[in-house]
Amino acid sequence: PATAPIPVMMLSAKSAEIDKVTGIDLGADDYLAKPYGMMELVSRTRALLRRSTPTAPPTSASAQLTCGTLTLDERAHRVWADGVEVPLTRKEFDVLAMLMEHQNQVLSRAQLLERVWGWEFTDNTRTVDVHIQTLRQKLGEASPEAAALIETIRGVGYTIRG
Repeated sequence: PATAPIPVMMLSAKSAEIDKVTGIDLGADDYLAKPYGMMELVSRTRALLRRSTPTAPPTSASAQLTCGTLTLDERAHRVWADGVEVPLTRKEFDVLAMLMEHQNQVLSRAQLLERVWGWEFTDNTRTVDVHIQTLRQKLGEASPEAAALIETIRGVGYTIRG
């Protein structure tokens, strides 16, 4: 628990998409494959540190988000679907929180990449799609209704309907 807020960036020679997705799914906040430029490394490091800087604790009004059968507790970092707790990775939780904070608004892949990962949009990344897919799967195991709340808006992005 004491080291949980410390950001993790993986630097690797493995550049296949599956390696990147696996690294991020295992808890990395960012993944950079060789070869990379020093300026890119510094920029990504700054972005990680900026996102990990402690902020004021949320007020009790903003600690819990609800949407249909979903409840998300930002303070405890826990999610329930139909009263059943759903274990999520940090990035899955962050994606769901972002969608729930912007209920009924469509967020593009680029917006999610920037806000959750701190990455600028690149056309060849499927990171958001993979996380949405696993998020739906995990939520669906607890409540099919909860999984159905996340909608794909073709050619635009994702939304959660409240």
